[in-house]
Amino acid sequence: MKARRYLVFVLVFLVFVFSGNLTGLAYEQDNLPNIVILATGGTIAGTGASSTVTVGYTSATVGVAALIEAVPEMKNIANVSGEQVVQIGSNNMTNEIWLMLAKKINELLASPDVDGIVITHGTDTMEETAYFLNLVVKSQKPVVLVGSMRPSTAMSADGPINIYNAVVLAASKNAWGKGVFIAMNDSILSARETTKTSTFLTNTFRAPELGLLGYIQSNEAHFYRVPVRRHTVDSQFDIMAIDVLPRVDIVYGYANATRIVVDALTESGVHGIVNAGVGNGSLFDEVEKGLVDARAKGIIIVRSSRVGNGMVARNGEANDDELDFIVSDTLNPQKARILLMLALTQTKDTKEIQKIFWEY
Repeated sequence: MKARRYLVFVLVFLVFVFSGNLTGLAYEQDNLPNIVILATGGTIAGTGASSTVTVGYTSATVGVAALIEAVPEMKNIANVSGEQVVQIGSNNMTNEIWLMLAKKINELLASPDVDGIVITHGTDTMEETAYFLNLVVKSQKPVVLVGSMRPSTAMSADGPINIYNAVVLAASKNAWGKGVFIAMNDSILSARETTKTSTFLTNTFRAPELGLLGYIQSNEAHFYRVPVRRHTVDSQFDIMAIDVLPRVDIVYGYANATRIVVDALTESGVHGIVNAGVGNGSLFDEVEKGLVDARAKGIIIVRSSRVGNGMVARNGEANDDELDFIVSDTLNPQKARILLMLALTQTKDTKEIQKIFWEY
């Protein structure tokens, strides 16, 4: 009888302990942050003919469910769900997709059940998507863009560790209020200051002049500086009611340039032109004449530089006050285009637009 009672006691004790462990496990899962992965395609979702193919592969073939299943370790740091938004190579990114993506992100982050967003993206235009979102997302919750330089089938694919680190960053309370990020190669990068610098190296994304924000190491986000320009909740731009962005195009500067492209854009009905000038945004004489004529027709002109580093000085290589041009500050041409599009949703006053470029 004593032995039976002892056995019953042991069984009850084991059930209690086992149930307690299950309850504890559920409690821990319930308290993990909820991260939504929005997939858009790109190399991170690409496949090649063999494990040694790292160029000449097909991008945007793997769905978001497979991306998540390939990195089960993410479930230890967050409750991860996914949605396939589009499935494209980012060379085909459009304004319409940007608007749709931004609206979806704002709706998701408005929910208390979502703590952060990760966006898988091709690397070709990742910096542009990141900067656009940096200006229009209305939340302090982290938004992290991530991609890879090698397809998912490569023997040394960088996609799995990159997406894992992106979830670590999106799940970190330290990342709140710091704008939109790019997470690549164990680095935390600011959307405003980051650019793609190599056609094939895995450390292609860098902020060569102003530097990284920090690193992702040992499942933690380590920050060493923060962005100081206006972004996200401090941004004046609201795209929730916008369906079409003003058209802005880029003219590239080079020796012996002509005004042919400027004139073609002027006749096409463009709203703004960013000139990717040489040096400190310098203009070839014929190009300057074309831009002056375009400005006379109401087109907003921004002087940027193809150099990639440094500030474009106002009234430096051109008399911007007299010409009624705007300078891009440190923004490269592709990001100056984005800021000008958004500025034109609010004003055509060049003084106000120049102020926007100083602030963002």
